[in-house]
Amino acid sequence: MKRKSLENDECPLARSLEAIGDTWSVLIVRQALAGDRRFGEFEKSLGVAKNILTVRLRKLVALGVLEQVPVEGSTYQEYSLTEKGRGLFLVLMAIRQWGEGCGGDNPYVLVDKRDRKPVKPLAFHAHDGREVGPDDMELVPAEEFSRPECARRK
Repeated sequence: MKRKSLENDECPLARSLEAIGDTWSVLIVRQALAGDRRFGEFEKSLGVAKNILTVRLRKLVALGVLEQVPVEGSTYQEYSLTEKGRGLFLVLMAIRQWGEGCGGDNPYVLVDKRDRKPVKPLAFHAHDGREVGPDDMELVPAEEFSRPECARRK
């Protein structure tokens, strides 16, 4: 049975998962954020088969997450994160943070480059600055939120 594409789905979460919802794509983006740029670097750091890596890299380029750029002084090309790709940093760090809460060893700590101190965990904040959790939020249809009685919630 052929899998249904969610590329044009109404839900932004479904569309996003269509783009980067498989393990290898997420790990390729992670490695690109860590500085990998060449096919061989991705292959070595991930231990992924060449055919799988080729397919995932092509998909990430087609989706505008990565772009191929020429290597200076060479006929080779390497992969560079686009703005869209760099936008996934927050997403990956949220997944990482969730994984840290599930136990297991953690060989790295996310720190502020300026003062080398650990950064605070990601959190949602209400319009007044207070931290809010899942029980404090809800998704409402955009057209409902824009109605006058809901506009006061802003």
